Amino acid sequence: MKLTSFWTDDYPRPDDLQVVEELPSDTKVAIIGGGYTGLSAARTLAKSGVSVTVLESETIGWGASSRNAGITGCSLKQKSHKIFKIYGEEYGHMFWEISLDALELIKELVYEEGIDCDWHQNGDMCVYYKPSHYEENPEWKHWHKDTLDHELELVAPEDLRSVIGSNAYYGGLIDEHGADLHPAKLVFGMAEVAAKYGALLCENAAVTRIDKQANGYLVHTDRGSIQADHVVVATNGYTDGVVRGLRSRVIPVGSYSIVTEPLSEEIQQEISPRGLTFWDSKWFLNYFRLTPDGRMLWGGRNNLSTTLDLVGSAEILRKEMVRAFPQLRDIPVTHSWSGQLGLTFDLMPHIGTIDGIYYALGNCGHGLHTAIYLGREVAQLITGEKVSSPFEEIPHKSYFFYRKRAWFMPFAVMFYRIRDWLS
Repeated sequence: MKLTSFWTDDYPRPDDLQVVEELPSDTKVAIIGGGYTGLSAARTLAKSGVSVTVLESETIGWGASSRNAGITGCSLKQKSHKIFKIYGEEYGHMFWEISLDALELIKELVYEEGIDCDWHQNGDMCVYYKPSHYEENPEWKHWHKDTLDHELELVAPEDLRSVIGSNAYYGGLIDEHGADLHPAKLVFGMAEVAAKYGALLCENAAVTRIDKQANGYLVHTDRGSIQADHVVVATNGYTDGVVRGLRSRVIPVGSYSIVTEPLSEEIQQEISPRGLTFWDSKWFLNYFRLTPDGRMLWGGRNNLSTTLDLVGSAEILRKEMVRAFPQLRDIPVTHSWSGQLGLTFDLMPHIGTIDGIYYALGNCGHGLHTAIYLGREVAQLITGEKVSSPFEEIPHKSYFFYRKRAWFMPFAVMFYRIRDWLS
């Protein structure tokens, strides 16, 4: 079993990726972070004729952008009905439409920019872990139809085997917007597109300090310094303390995954006859799908820690996988890996500024479509194409008890495990 991401083993960083050998002396916009958010911002800025340099501390796509499950769909992490309740009807509809627009943005990258990332939009399904979870959700289905004109397909427990080859669940809810793709192919494709439009990609350039000056910012990196009119922090779950006060607004959380050897066509068809992607209804949820080459990918929030042992994590995930799919009991696991997502206290993504430095982060595990959208949005704010963003307008919560270390996470783990047990 390899303790590396399956995706970059399957599709390594292209050798001919256009990265710069020397850091330029100046740029209009310096973007910190070479994942989905940063590359999306870089593409948008470069297409508008703005000089932009992406500063990545590791290699392009090294973080969660090449480590996620490749599962996406509509909505944000915070549930839609709660968004309506917290922010009001106008913002509720606005955030819903944004989530749909984010999916269209991925399609734009695939069909207009020609990024071949194994995009399939066959729908996703929330499978109910307990009977009580199923009993609560006819109301959820009706709310979506009445409020958002969004049709969901409720699957009764007795009909479940027609859509998933498991007896472990108690019904489900299917959304036709759900999709899956190859995350490494997407992030490297985005890098190639950004470079094509003129963005400069600089790897192994960790930012160590940012000095505010009268005419912009002097950004210090491991590879030298660069003058910039604007700086964008696009580091999500890997955000550090370079911008004072930003670390306390996002909490790094570990997400862990395994994949099996390729499955037979018969088992693939049994597991997912409609080609859906899946996630369960627990607070400590699991998500799973078939990869483009027919493996079972199983991931989840076994623990909110970012430092779990990957062998131990694989054992936990495999046990959950076999509980749901006993037919996989004898199938070897080939890879175990993790990535860091960025959690916010209100479960909402945010765009903001600190001392004039932009940030776009807090995707809360829904980063595949949200991150790409945030990148475009913050770029359009810089170019003036947009004068405001709802992600900038809503308050970004922080609390006095969290600054650098999320000491409270073990208590949060206990709380959500109890909620799963009681639900």
